[in-house]
Amino acid sequence: MTVQPPAQRRRPAAVVAAFAPKVSQPPLVASIGLQIVSGALAPGQPLNEAAMRDRFGVSRTALREAYSQLTAKGLVTARPRVGTTVRERRHWNMLDPDVLAWHLQTVPAVEIASHLYALRRMVEPSAAGLAATARTDADLAAIYAAYDAMEASAAREADLVEADYAFHLAILTATQNPFISGFSALIHAAMVSTFELSWRGTQVIRDQRLSQHRQVADAIRDHDPVRASQLMSRLLEDAIADVWQAVQAPPAGPAAGSGR
Repeated sequence: MTVQPPAQRRRPAAVVAAFAPKVSQPPLVASIGLQIVSGALAPGQPLNEAAMRDRFGVSRTALREAYSQLTAKGLVTARPRVGTTVRERRHWNMLDPDVLAWHLQTVPAVEIASHLYALRRMVEPSAAGLAATARTDADLAAIYAAYDAMEASAAREADLVEADYAFHLAILTATQNPFISGFSALIHAAMVSTFELSWRGTQVIRDQRLSQHRQVADAIRDHDPVRASQLMSRLLEDAIADVWQAVQAPPAGPAAGSGR
C-alpha cells in the first residue's frame, strides 16, 4: 500500500528532537546532510568548494572534514578533476543513525513508515522466533519490564512510544545476534515516524495492541518460536493498519477533543 501524505503529516520539530536517533555530527555535517536528504542538493550536483565555503561561512578544513564524514555515510563522493558531488540515494547508508534522523526531519511520516514497516515485517517475526529459543532469563526480564512500562504509560503517548521501542529492542537483543540487534535504529525511526499516528486509536484498540505485545512476550517465555513469530507478524500487520487508518481518517477538530 502506498499513501501520499500531505505536508502537514510531518512530525513537529519537538517530536523529532525528543525521539529521533540523536544526530551526533557537527552542525556543518548535519546542515549539508539535511539538504542532501531533503533533495535541496540533488544527486549528481557538484559541491563546489568555494561556493560551499561562502554559503556556510566555514573554512576549507572544516568543509573538507564535513565532506569526509558525508562520504563515509555514502552521501557524497569525490573524484579527480570532478570534485565532490552528491551520490544517488541507492548509495546512501540508510542504517546510519544520522541519515535516519535527517530523513525523520525531511520526509513525510507515512512515506518513511511505509518503507520501515516493510523491513520490520521481514526482520522482527523471525527475530521473535529466534529470541524464543535463544533468550536468557535476563532477556526475558527485560522484555517483561518493557511491557510493564507500556502498560503503565498507556495514557501518555510519548512515554508509550519509548516503552514500545524498548520492548522490541529487548526482543532483538534476546536473539543473541549482534547483526539483528543492529536494526534497532530502524525500529526506533519507524516508531518516531508514526508518533502521531500509531497508538492514537480508541482505548479498545490500545488494549488490543497491548494484549498482542503480552502474547508475544509469553510465547518467547514459553520457548515457542513458531507462535512467537506468528504473533509478532500479526502485531506488525495490525500496527501498520492502524497507521493507514489514521492517515485516511479526516483530521479531528477541536470539537472532537484532539486539540492538535
